[in-house]
Amino acid sequence: MSLSLGSDSSVSSPDAVEWRFSQAFGDKLPGESIQDADLITALEFDKNGDHLAVGDRGGRVVIFKRDGVNSDWETFLSGDDLRINLWNLEVSNQCFNIIDLKPTNMEDLIEVITAAEFHPFHCNLLAYSSSRGFVRLVDMRQSALCDHNARIFKDEDSQPKSFFTEIIASITDMKFANDGRHILSRDYMNLKLWDMNMDAGPVATFRVHDNLRPKLCDLYNNDAIFDKFECCLAKDRLSFATGSYSNHLRIFSYENGSNDGVTIEASRNTNTKPQIQTTSRPRRSSLSNLARGFYRPGHDSNNLGSTDFSYDFNSKLLNLAWHPTNDLIACATGGTLFMYHA
Repeated sequence: MSLSLGSDSSVSSPDAVEWRFSQAFGDKLPGESIQDADLITALEFDKNGDHLAVGDRGGRVVIFKRDGVNSDWETFLSGDDLRINLWNLEVSNQCFNIIDLKPTNMEDLIEVITAAEFHPFHCNLLAYSSSRGFVRLVDMRQSALCDHNARIFKDEDSQPKSFFTEIIASITDMKFANDGRHILSRDYMNLKLWDMNMDAGPVATFRVHDNLRPKLCDLYNNDAIFDKFECCLAKDRLSFATGSYSNHLRIFSYENGSNDGVTIEASRNTNTKPQIQTTSRPRRSSLSNLARGFYRPGHDSNNLGSTDFSYDFNSKLLNLAWHPTNDLIACATGGTLFMYHA
């Protein structure tokens, strides 16, 4: 595994934070192909920011980490498409089912769980998102089974409805802000910031790659529309990051009053322009097979034109994490881990 160090490559954001390339781990050699088992699928900093856990498709983890640890340091979450379970760190053979979306008849299933997280300091609160584009906030003190006692945050999008509306509304990731008041969610097209005191709609929407909207039919046909992009937040302010195609890292700030963000290409050479990808990739199921089945009754026959976009849909930045104490973002694309600092 190679290590590349950067020096002067930098990008300035609207609020004067300057992001610089820091390091890249796992660069492939010229002519070397990436093995499927080497593709990075998850990464996260520990609480102190001293370690970074990285996992790949081959099942290897650099540092083990429990997902969803509560602020009480006694309980944590696990889940799948239909259920969320609560575990105690001291009891390894028993868990409590607190969210259950599985209907009696699976033909009645209308949504699946896509992400879940505890509140950063209220151990009785947790939020989870779904494929319908909802964020639900539940209080575990109200009921043993929490799926019927939830505040629902949803966005009544003013965009014209189409066959793809429900697909692109599916939330792929969700995070609490460290202030305990805001929630950040990522769907296919947008980052949305929610205020827990205002459930009528998001307080801000950040367009990640809205210029792809006319190409949704093509993105559906090659399965790109089902890609799961993650999001992350800075510790001490409402700044956040997410990924896009052509290995683009998008960084936004709510506090500067602008919805415009910074775009950085995850590469040792930040001046490299994204290449247009014309070859199609093999079909695959990016959501669970169950969720994937919701949206396969047929294809939209609209002709969306032949406008070219400078995106490489085989190069996508899905996984990323923001350091808990410093302005350092780790992001993964393919088998390479990139680090950017401000």
